[in-house]
Amino acid sequence: MTKEDRDRAQARLDKTTRAAQDARSGKADRDAASRAMLDNMAKLKALRLAREAAAPPAPVKAKKAAAKSKQPTEKRPTPALGDWLASQQSGGRRT
Repeated sequence: MTKEDRDRAQARLDKTTRAAQDARSGKADRDAASRAMLDNMAKLKALRLAREAAAPPAPVKAKKAAAKSKQPTEKRPTPALGDWLASQQSGGRRT
């Protein structure tokens, strides 16, 4: 084995060792961030529940009925499917 081969093998070993260490430290960082986020969510939930217990939300007022229009809407009966298809074909549409 030549010196060049040994150097390449050592570089490869160093690279894999470094990658494994980075993965371990990255996982620890992600775990810490996740733990901090969950702790913050728990704190905020406790604060919200305490605020709601101290002052319950005001009851929702009933919505007023929509103002009726002066003219009643005219409801036309919908055409039968056969009539609609015929009107579409006479209008130049392919159905």
